Amino acid sequence: MKKTFLFLLFIPSFLIAQKTTILKGTIKNSKKEPIENVSIKFNNTGTSTDINGNYSIRIPLDKEITIIYSHVSYRTITKFITAKNRNIIRYSPTLILKTEKLNEIVVKDIRKEASGIESIDIKTVKNTIGPNAGVENTLMTFAGVNNNNELSTQYNVRGGNFDENLVYVNGIEVYRPFLIRSGQQEGLSFINTNMVQNINFSAGGFQAKYGDKLSSVLDITYRKPKETATTIDASLLGGSATFEGQFLNKKLSTITGVRYRDNSLFVNSKQIETNFRPKFTDVQTYLTYDFSDKFELSFLGNFSLNDYNYQPLSRRTRFGTVADPLELVVFYSGQEQDKYLTLFGALSADYKVNDNFTLKTTASRYNTQEEEHFDIAAQYNLGEVDSNIGSENFGEVEFSQGIGSQLNHARNDLDALITNIQVRGTIKNNDKQWDFGVKYQKEDIQDRIREWEVIDSLGFSIRPPHHTGNNQPYEAFEGEITPYQSIRKDNNVAITRFSGFVQFNQRSFWNDHEVFYNLGIRAQSWAVTGNGVDSKNQTIISPRLQFAIKPDWEKDMLFRISGGLYAQPPSYRELRDFNGDLNVDVKAQKSIHFVTGMDYSFAMWDRPFKLTTEMYYKDLSDVNAYSIDNVRIRYRADNAATAYAYGLDMRLNGEFVPGSESWVSLGYLKTEENINNQGNIARPSDQRIKFGILFQDYVPNLPDLKAYLNLVYNSGVPGGSPAYSDPYDFQSRLRDYRRADLGVSYVFADANKQYTTGWLSKFKELTAGLELFNMFDIQNAITNTWVRDVYSKTQYGIPNYMTGRVLNFKVSMKF
Repeated sequence: MKKTFLFLLFIPSFLIAQKTTILKGTIKNSKKEPIENVSIKFNNTGTSTDINGNYSIRIPLDKEITIIYSHVSYRTITKFITAKNRNIIRYSPTLILKTEKLNEIVVKDIRKEASGIESIDIKTVKNTIGPNAGVENTLMTFAGVNNNNELSTQYNVRGGNFDENLVYVNGIEVYRPFLIRSGQQEGLSFINTNMVQNINFSAGGFQAKYGDKLSSVLDITYRKPKETATTIDASLLGGSATFEGQFLNKKLSTITGVRYRDNSLFVNSKQIETNFRPKFTDVQTYLTYDFSDKFELSFLGNFSLNDYNYQPLSRRTRFGTVADPLELVVFYSGQEQDKYLTLFGALSADYKVNDNFTLKTTASRYNTQEEEHFDIAAQYNLGEVDSNIGSENFGEVEFSQGIGSQLNHARNDLDALITNIQVRGTIKNNDKQWDFGVKYQKEDIQDRIREWEVIDSLGFSIRPPHHTGNNQPYEAFEGEITPYQSIRKDNNVAITRFSGFVQFNQRSFWNDHEVFYNLGIRAQSWAVTGNGVDSKNQTIISPRLQFAIKPDWEKDMLFRISGGLYAQPPSYRELRDFNGDLNVDVKAQKSIHFVTGMDYSFAMWDRPFKLTTEMYYKDLSDVNAYSIDNVRIRYRADNAATAYAYGLDMRLNGEFVPGSESWVSLGYLKTEENINNQGNIARPSDQRIKFGILFQDYVPNLPDLKAYLNLVYNSGVPGGSPAYSDPYDFQSRLRDYRRADLGVSYVFADANKQYTTGWLSKFKELTAGLELFNMFDIQNAITNTWVRDVYSKTQYGIPNYMTGRVLNFKVSMKF
């Protein structure tokens, strides 16, 4: 009887053991110290850690359970576990103190949202697929940011142009070359993604601490290394290597990046057959030395060399309608040889007077030496294509409407030296903050322009529109041959600028509602000396205001409004007109901004999402009208226009897939200008509709296999006008821009997947994958080439199509 009783007691225990297993581990904090008395609980079962942080708990088999790790001083962690067999499961989480920077992070994030600043995760930037992968490529998925040129990193924001965007790296303004005409000449963006820590972006209504531009601010912070590591990226488009580390008892930190890029993979996919030999090289370094807790010295340096050799051979483009198709065939001879050498250095000293008062002094110098030399002859035939399906010559050219040639020549050289020194300070007092700064800048530009174009049609040189025509072949023409376009100028320009700002920030409460104020004012005074002629000293004042409120509601919402008078004093590019003539008295373009927006954070599918909506209006005066040819901007330099822009931007971002941020953006824009009171016409950047998707995904059963999709749709922009023509007569638009880029990669190793043995143990990170650019092989146009019909004198705008479908292989590693 006694043995039977013991047997009956043993049966339940045996059955329980068969249906459970053991979960055990060691719980530590971020300093690797064990934590005692951590509660580990699921359902009604629980335990706690001992003095060494160890725990052990029995869990059921084949059943998903939720384990909760909690402690009064640390943030709670939740873990979902399903035990498949009786093998012991080990899980050793690291708990983070509740007070460890938690309040500071929350306040900082809210203030950025209140000021209309978008923070972009650097991991998202690195994963965004695009021909020019990087920060700018990610920005172009935003609603108010547009660019129809995948070979360029330049972008338009809410109706502005490329020259209206501020770019800062560690608080230092950076510049782009002056003479670049096309995106394929650009090479590399200044921003090295592998060196970036923080990315902040404002599409308008920004604070007074940022400079005097009309459209946007991109504020980049390079990181101070915390470890020694080397990162290498390689693909068919080029490669990069980045080294980072700390030395001298961690007082000296350095991060240095070397990059090389070759765009021939893209250029060879275009309709123009070429010999293309580009060399785009870039070296950047960021050094910091901590003399003490109060004083830090840093240096940011950059060397960039773009060596661009281009030899077009032929081109064949069909355009027009199905019923009336036309074909342009061009044969080229000659070549283009350009070189862009850029040197940049900035030395900064940060001094912490006390916990509430900091000062930063920066001295920087930027030098660009640019050569643009080309002689390219083109012989073209513009013909009608046989569209009769039953014809023996279907699809072939049956009648030539225009036969001719043209010769383009340039020997352009530019040397620009920009030197500045600035002092900025911040004073904090609880929830109040004062920011102030002053800056002196000197710009010296030497520009030598030797450029002309001769156009020939059926053997007769075409004279410029403002010259007396001829009646060949019926009457002999005995005058000299005059180029259709000719510029021969030597511009020596010096610009001195004094600028300063002061602004006040406050965070307070109105009843239980959290409110944010920002009041600021900027001022700049400048004078220009060009070709021995002095301009009058000009001064602009730019007051700016921001207000935001976060209501004490159950729903997480924030409302903001901002505005002010923004002004953009002219750079050298804006002083030079179409013919290379200099107008030293060009005024600053002015714009009254009004921006209102809302952020709504919510949970969907038990995951975080945020909907951002902004409406804006700009009233512009003293506008310097311009035309765009690829990425070259040519100004009228006369302040003879007024303009306006208004629109709506919306972006929904969140975890459409658990653990991966994606977003969908939609924008509407309308911008028009009135030149010399002739009436309103669309501005060159009038891109009405913008739709963008950035999507990240992974295979559920194989989470290391990831996919990235970048999809953009832009409605067509005005296609420009021929030289010497009235833009009011040419208001047709290019076709809509549609593009989809897809990337697939596999993560062999990262922070969550480390190996202690084997060849993968040498890597901190290792990823390899394929990128398919323009996956649907859509023909997108960037500009028009204008060809004359010799019979009707009509000028046709033949689209210059961008790149086709391209496959790229890429590998990234860190060790």
